[in-house]
Amino acid sequence: MTPAEGTSAAASDPPGEPTPAMPRFPPGTRVQVRDDWPERRGPCHIRTPHYLRGRTGTVHRLLGCFANPEDLAFARPASKRALYHVLFEQKPIWQEGRPGDDVLVEIFEHWLEPAEPTKEAV
Repeated sequence: MTPAEGTSAAASDPPGEPTPAMPRFPPGTRVQVRDDWPERRGPCHIRTPHYLRGRTGTVHRLLGCFANPEDLAFARPASKRALYHVLFEQKPIWQEGRPGDDVLVEIFEHWLEPAEPTKEAV
């Protein structure tokens, strides 16, 4: 049975990783958006923009903890997840813009992982 068929785990949850009890990333932390495509595995609801998967950004601030919309969309029990504002440089995403042009996006913690110091998505 897949998560979309009724289990309590979101389709985008990393395999074998429990939901953290406390937010993991303080403001200023460099993070990478997981390069995962759960929509290829079956029906799912994802709020993380596809154009940011694999990209590196900086946590701007913690917005709080909210019920996971990936579960709510399928009327499954939804654990609370930390939600962050993450800031990305615009030019690497769309190959346009000037220095200082940024994109600020809300991303749930289970889509984020610590960025490697020298790894940048292209």
